[in-house]
Amino acid sequence: MLKAVILIGGPQKGTRFRPLSFEVPKPLFPVAGVPMIQHHIEACAQVPGMQEVLLIGFYQPDEALTQFLEAAQQEFNLPIRYLQEFAPLGTGGGLYHFRDQILAGSPEAFFVLNADVCSDFPLGAMLDAHRRQRHPFLLLGTTANRTQSLNYGCIVENPETHEVLHYVEKPSTFISDIINCGIYLFSPEALKPLRDVFQRNQEDGQLEDSPGSWPGAGTIRLEQDVFSALAGQGQIYVHLTDGIWSQIKSAGSALYASRLYLSRYQLTHPERLAKHTPGGPRIRGNVYIHPTAKVAPSAVLGPNVSIGKGVTVGEGVRLRESIVLHGATLQEHTCVLHSIVGWGSTVGRWARVEGTPNDPNPNDPRARMDSESLFKDGKLLPAITILGCRVRIPAEVLILNSIVLPHKELSRSFTNQIIL
Repeated sequence: MLKAVILIGGPQKGTRFRPLSFEVPKPLFPVAGVPMIQHHIEACAQVPGMQEVLLIGFYQPDEALTQFLEAAQQEFNLPIRYLQEFAPLGTGGGLYHFRDQILAGSPEAFFVLNADVCSDFPLGAMLDAHRRQRHPFLLLGTTANRTQSLNYGCIVENPETHEVLHYVEKPSTFISDIINCGIYLFSPEALKPLRDVFQRNQEDGQLEDSPGSWPGAGTIRLEQDVFSALAGQGQIYVHLTDGIWSQIKSAGSALYASRLYLSRYQLTHPERLAKHTPGGPRIRGNVYIHPTAKVAPSAVLGPNVSIGKGVTVGEGVRLRESIVLHGATLQEHTCVLHSIVGWGSTVGRWARVEGTPNDPNPNDPRARMDSESLFKDGKLLPAITILGCRVRIPAEVLILNSIVLPHKELSRSFTNQIIL
């Protein structure tokens, strides 16, 4: 028997994802046509012996999250529950707080997945590795170049046994080109070190503050409090993958993740990819079109385009490397490149909306997607263009490298601006 835990965070996180996270919780943002965490749940449902999927986070259980959970349970025929933290507890605090729920039924092991990663999720291979050599912690790792590795948790392994000898979260100098993917397989014994951290936090809090239970004791950081402390003690091992992987920290990285998932649909979900048909729009590369969307036959779509529910795409529209969210309207002859068009937004006739891609270096096989800040020295860096919810772009307007917050109606062109 197996279980899976997906760590979805809370509204205080994902600030680099704004303004897109203003409308829906970040884990429900559509990537390649489906909510971000549906890719995680699909992977978990395919593992033999999977009995339950638990979502842990600090979001209020609103209507959107409830509807998603109900639909996912029906689609995958698998119990899926949301466990809300009483406060943000870090990447390990929720696991310890809900340990009884996780261990109910005595699972052999349980997967732990961060919601903001894009991957092909080699869970079956991780399970095989765990069963060959059982240890409390198994981490999924991949490689990055020397410079970008500093932005991740770095792993030094024994190349023969794959034991993690040293772990540093976002080091200041180069440690290793093996990085933590944020996907784990834990034995039930893995919760014991979390208990030790909790008790130590509680003791430290009681020494520093007044007697009684310290509210911060429940905050546990897996990476710093557990992995770094236990590395080299024969408890943590790494399973390396050369499959697709990327973080989804910013809107630009969501667009890149959409491309990775759309290309993977060729193998996993070919039915989700639009096909070029007589009398239909021209399809170039991998494109997802929701069945309720209306697309004019003279439109040209792709590559890497995702069109959401109830979207209207007019005659002569050109869409490339973009996500169009549900209810949006692209009027005749608009051009949208490297952009995300928000829910219910309207782009007028002959308008052009274009962003600057920030993809990994194609000449470096170990390059990863950078999730840099939107600003540097008080200036907006070139990035994809984001139109917030219900933005109206009039005809013949040019929007380049800009972020438009929700409920705005523009009257002129903008370049490298945030429109408040």
